[in-house]
Amino acid sequence: MVWGAFSFRHRTPLYYIVGNLMGQRYRDEIVAPLVLPALHQIGVQAVFQDDNATPHRARLVNNFIQQAGVTRMNWPACSPDFNPIEQAFPDGSNAVGGLELLMQPVG
Repeated sequence: MVWGAFSFRHRTPLYYIVGNLMGQRYRDEIVAPLVLPALHQIGVQAVFQDDNATPHRARLVNNFIQQAGVTRMNWPACSPDFNPIEQAFPDGSNAVGGLELLMQPVG
């Protein structure tokens, strides 16, 4: 799996995840080291948007995000039409699959 985030003027590096992604891993390997610094770089107006995948909504992730003072967008379940990353590849293709990416495997 590949994880990445973007805003109008910012983006994170793509991050390659090997194996299952559960709540604790999402918090420790994605939210803490990647999301929080990106949000701080954007500034006070930053709002974090992720979908309702189980690891994203784990209690420990929710608590961590709340304690970090992050504003999180409420997101309707099953809403791929509203998800910006889904619009990047509307045909469902894996456009990343053919790229040589410089990233560190996790796990």
